[in-house]
Amino acid sequence: MIQKLSGPQKDTAAWMMQVWLSFVISMMATGIGIAYLPVNGWIKGYMAMGTLFTVGSSFTLAKTIRDKHEATKFSARIDEARVEKILAEHHPLK
Repeated sequence: MIQKLSGPQKDTAAWMMQVWLSFVISMMATGIGIAYLPVNGWIKGYMAMGTLFTVGSSFTLAKTIRDKHEATKFSARIDEARVEKILAEHHPLK
């Protein structure tokens, strides 16, 4: 028996708030930590730039992985529809 794929996942408002708060708090804590480092401005700037590039590449990686997963799910739905069509043509319901 072929299982039907469910629709898109729906996140709760509480989950979205927790995710955004975690992101904002972690970025603020990192920024404050860099600001209070006992080093000169060039090193602080390098640390801040590295942090921003890491965050940006993390978003890009997460989006790329999600897009690949969604494309795989879409391909699976197309294949499932083809199989169902072939089965219906060869074994019509009475």
